[in-house]
Amino acid sequence: MNNSSKNMSGVYNIMPTPFNEDETIDLESLRSVTEFMLSSGVHGITVLGVLGEAHKLTDAERDIVLSTVIDVVSGQIPVCVGTSHASTYGCIATSERAIDLGASSVMITPPKLMRPSDAAMRDHYMTLANILDAPIVIQDHPSSTGVYMSTEFLLDLADSESALSNIKLEDEPSPKKASDLLSQNSEMKIFGGLGGIMFLEELRHGAVGTMTGFAFPKVLVRIYDQFNSGDINGAEELFNRYCPLISFENQKYINLPLRKQAYYRRGIIGSPTARKPHAPIDQMTLDELDKLLLWADSQGEN
Repeated sequence: MNNSSKNMSGVYNIMPTPFNEDETIDLESLRSVTEFMLSSGVHGITVLGVLGEAHKLTDAERDIVLSTVIDVVSGQIPVCVGTSHASTYGCIATSERAIDLGASSVMITPPKLMRPSDAAMRDHYMTLANILDAPIVIQDHPSSTGVYMSTEFLLDLADSESALSNIKLEDEPSPKKASDLLSQNSEMKIFGGLGGIMFLEELRHGAVGTMTGFAFPKVLVRIYDQFNSGDINGAEELFNRYCPLISFENQKYINLPLRKQAYYRRGIIGSPTARKPHAPIDQMTLDELDKLLLWADSQGEN
């Protein structure tokens, strides 16, 4: 069990997995988007999450994606890896493989299909904490998993095992739940998510950073840095200025292909291809995206 999770903080942007038009992994674009993340000043990278289409990859492809990212990063920043699995046994194997390949931490959702009891979920996470030699980030996103984890449940995990004190909090309203958790255990590390739409409020309520797929990570880094330097007004002005782009990009069901389009249209990846099945984007929405990208470019963001 590794307790270095105390140092986790900042913007851990979630990486897309670029594909060629035939849906094979585009390694050149994967290297390009990794280098883009580094140049944006992110404090960490999260790979093989929902935006990374991890559930659409084979085990061999997961290894290729992670190995490529680890190679490009070369130890400059931490790499958190999504290793969720329907079983505790499978989650251990997937997590240990990621750690062997260089993961700094692992992000794990509760098994969603079984909708386990609190006792079963507790056993799942405690077993992982006792076996894995890396920090664990518990992803609390009931709208995607169908599993609700109460404040009391998360506090019990954190109080029982310090390796389980890192939460990617996406149970809305996330700021209130962050406050509720931190008021009873100030050692917990709360990361926001939800596409960044509540980032400023999450910071105000004690979050140490965010893990989101917003395609303009430099903006999130600037908001985080201004907030933590004490320039709250500057952070608020910057967040409010980019809120229309954050909100547009985070549209339900099409946020994955939209973000890939945002990367593609700026020349960061070679194709906007997402693996099927996925929700289609209509031309009017793409035209609106182009307008927002032009506006962002005029603000000096790329």
